[in-house]
Parts: sequence; C-alpha cells; structure tokens
Amino acid sequence: MKTILILIGKTQNKHFVAGIKDYAERINHYMPFEIKVVPELKNTKHLSETQQKQKEGELLLKLVQPTDTLVLLDERGQEFRSVEFASWLQKKQNTTRRLIFAIGGPYGFDQEVYKRADDKVSLSHMTFSHQMVRLIFTEQIYRACTILKGEPYHHE
Repeated sequence: MKTILILIGKTQNKHFVAGIKDYAERINHYMPFEIKVVPELKNTKHLSETQQKQKEGELLLKLVQPTDTLVLLDERGQEFRSVEFASWLQKKQNTTRRLIFAIGGPYGFDQEVYKRADDKVSLSHMTFSHQMVRLIFTEQIYRACTILKGEPYHHE
C-alpha cells in the first residue's frame, strides 16, 4: 500500500519543514510514503472563504483516483489514541492500494471533498494551525509504523 499526504499550500515554517522531511524519510523505511502539495491559490483577496475552499477542493480532487481511500484530517473526525491509530492504519493497509490523507487549507475543505472522502480523522478536540498539523500528523504516522513493528519509539 502506498500512503500519500496531500497538503494545501507549502509549509511555511522552516522548522516544520525540517521535521516533516525527517518523519517522511523515516516513514519510507516502513512503507511507500509521499507528500504532494496543492499549490496555494493566487489573488485570494477577491475570493470568499467558500470560493477559496471550492478552488482548493478541485485541485485536491484531481490528485485522487476513483479507487483511492481518501481520509480527511478534520475536527469532526474520529479521534484515536496512538495505538488505536496504528491498528486502524494496519486495517487500511490490508484493504486499499492507495491511502490518501488530506490536510486542508486555513478554511478547511469544500463540500465536494467531504462527499468524496471515505473517512475523517481528528488529531484532537483542540485546534492547531493547518501548518502545525502537518508536522504532528507525520509524526503520528511514523509512531504508528513503529508501534506496528513493535519498536521502542512509543511508550505505553
């Protein structure tokens, strides 16, 4: 199974970029993993939040194939403990060829993206910036991989 993380716009903070790159390289030791970036929209001052989400959604959905499993990182998604997430990820690995996670832009996802999504996952009841979520989530994927391999990274 290949796992892809789709991001809306580049990660701005150089520390986040370095951390995400580090975890992405680590994840690749366990499974094929790729990060794809949907380019930021230009001239968004003239767009409403809804219009911006719609345009971002169209670009995101172009990267998703009909047979892909699309999982949105969303505040209304299912929350997991790390061990539960690892188990959930393993089940997905057994049932899909391409697992795609998507982190939306600052306003979230368009309704068409929600309609296409197969699942939603939440990292917390708290709100994090969409930039910070990228680092937190790549670390959680790495943590799940180490849990599944029985490695000592995660302490229960």
